[in-house]
Amino acid sequence: MIRTSLRRAIVPGIASLALVLSACGGDDAESVDGDVTGEVAVDGSSTVYPMSATAEEMLAEEGSAVEVSVGFSGTGGGFEKFCAGQTDVSNASRPIKDEEAAVCEENGVEYTELLVATDALTVVVHPDLAVDCLTSDQVVELFSPDSKAKKWSDLDASFPDTDIAGFIPGTDSGTYDYMAADVVQHETEALRNDFEASEDDNILVQGVSGTEGGVGFFGYTYFEENADKLKALSIDDGAGCVEPSAETAQAGEYSPLARPLFIYVDNAKYNDNEAVAAYVDFYVENLTTVAETAQYIPLSEEALSETEEKLAGMAG
Repeated sequence: MIRTSLRRAIVPGIASLALVLSACGGDDAESVDGDVTGEVAVDGSSTVYPMSATAEEMLAEEGSAVEVSVGFSGTGGGFEKFCAGQTDVSNASRPIKDEEAAVCEENGVEYTELLVATDALTVVVHPDLAVDCLTSDQVVELFSPDSKAKKWSDLDASFPDTDIAGFIPGTDSGTYDYMAADVVQHETEALRNDFEASEDDNILVQGVSGTEGGVGFFGYTYFEENADKLKALSIDDGAGCVEPSAETAQAGEYSPLARPLFIYVDNAKYNDNEAVAAYVDFYVENLTTVAETAQYIPLSEEALSETEEKLAGMAG
């Protein structure tokens, strides 16, 4: 699964990284042991990919000889490889499912889940559409596979009598999974199938921005990159309309669309392979810088401390 949006998203991150390191002489990054060598295999969520790739770039800039390969086969595809013992670290834009955890257990893969950032799943529409806020129930009605809403006025009589045209992530995406399983919560864990689906966020942006009644969703930082072409909707989960932002996501106010982003680390490989430990330690020790450089929402101080404590507990 190769997504053009990933290649576009990682470029500004690396450019920012170069500025950070040149301005600070690398002093903001934790020092690394240049004598550690070896390879690290990372795969999984395309949403988390820019963060893990940025951590690899930062590690290399600090003079590490560790070789890290970062792929993006999707959250589900990443867990398939991880639980088969084919990778050391798995990027995930949702928690591991019970059936995936069972495969890991069957194969003797013990792991630690590390929260690395927060994302605000952002519902976007054509900028000229006269809709500014949806209730969480309307979000469910809009994207549910049982939805009967064909026009925006079907969701609310005050909305325009404009056809709804949806452009959503493909089923391999953790972003799709989160909307389906955690927001819509339909028994099939699916979304409506009459919307155009694509693994390329660029296509979703083009579809929504080029269609009068267009609607879609993806991560907040990708909306920020395309804010001149789209309008982000506020969400009312019972406490009034809340706009997506780093602040509302961190504060837990942007419900139910704020979501956690993770890396899963193979415990045995962390303890047996110095290269894996060097990469993961560096990643977490510099987590705020990694998140900001990759244009994600950093963890709160409390959440960061919890991640650091879990990492400290991994040593065998």
